[in-house]
Amino acid sequence: MRRPWQGRQEEASKTTLPAYDPSCYLCPGNTRAQGDRNPEYKGVFVFVNDYSAVKEEQAEYKPEENEGDSVTGKCYVVTFSPSHSLTLADLSPEEIVPIIQTWTGLYITLLSPTSPLVALAAATTPPSQDHVSANLVRPQQQYRYMQIFENKGAAMGCSNPHPHGQIWVTTGLPEEPALEIEQLKKYRRERGGVNLLVDYARLESEKKERVVFENDAFLALCPWWAIWPFEVMIVSKKHKRSLVDLDYDDTRMLAEAIAEVTRRYDNLFETQFPYSMGIHQAPLEGTDEEVEASHFHIHFYPPLLRSATVKKFLVGYELLAEPQRDITPEQAAARLRDCGGELYRKRLD
Repeated sequence: MRRPWQGRQEEASKTTLPAYDPSCYLCPGNTRAQGDRNPEYKGVFVFVNDYSAVKEEQAEYKPEENEGDSVTGKCYVVTFSPSHSLTLADLSPEEIVPIIQTWTGLYITLLSPTSPLVALAAATTPPSQDHVSANLVRPQQQYRYMQIFENKGAAMGCSNPHPHGQIWVTTGLPEEPALEIEQLKKYRRERGGVNLLVDYARLESEKKERVVFENDAFLALCPWWAIWPFEVMIVSKKHKRSLVDLDYDDTRMLAEAIAEVTRRYDNLFETQFPYSMGIHQAPLEGTDEEVEASHFHIHFYPPLLRSATVKKFLVGYELLAEPQRDITPEQAAARLRDCGGELYRKRLD
């Protein structure tokens, strides 16, 4: 990062998208690729992905021809706002709360009846389902895991700028959350029921070196093991296994943390900052040990390094040996802390 930089210096990018795009398949009232028409929704809207990566019914699995397990599932799209031109960074915490409530409602709907979380879920009042597509019905089988995520920006493969995320539910437990759960289980066994991420959040909160934002319930920080220059993790301070464990105050403070992180990202290089974001939490179906060891947290993986267009690439030594950090997590956290305040685009309008 100390090498002389003679590359392009970008000007702050303005919002150029319209609030409504007649060609957008996610805008209210428009027709999607498979012919279904979106309702004139006013807030969050959920429907089954027209181009699902995994499906409930797939080619029959034949062990003699394939190795490994056959995974089926279902993919959903969650639009965050009816406005085509907004992102999470543009939304207030109050506007993000319904998004989290929608995630929670779908998690409760798909939760296994044998899960230790069922009793708590039964006492939780899900939000109104008026925003849910008519073809959104309970799957034919019980799924093991729900991966909630958002790809923001063309750099992360996002094919439509309308603010939206995705939810994939699968019969298998994906590799990254599976590895996390194994380590959380190990730590819990060794420490007599103590959760690893609760201990980690306490340590980071005390040190303050890598903290970007903090409220009573959540901590946003640049983890010391991060690969991406401005990688951030939002972690619950108390042991929360999943979205079901969050009460309204928790939900409101999670919305505040998401708003703070995404706004700081955009302010950093004064651009629509690309990233992949995803929630890790307790599986929909799992053993008591898996569920109790799980801890709710969110990963943000952003590619930008120097400016709005200069990205970090994993090449050479980093691909063939191990990743290298371009800046320390302490430096990244300090720069993100300094990017708080009003969203830069509001000063340009």
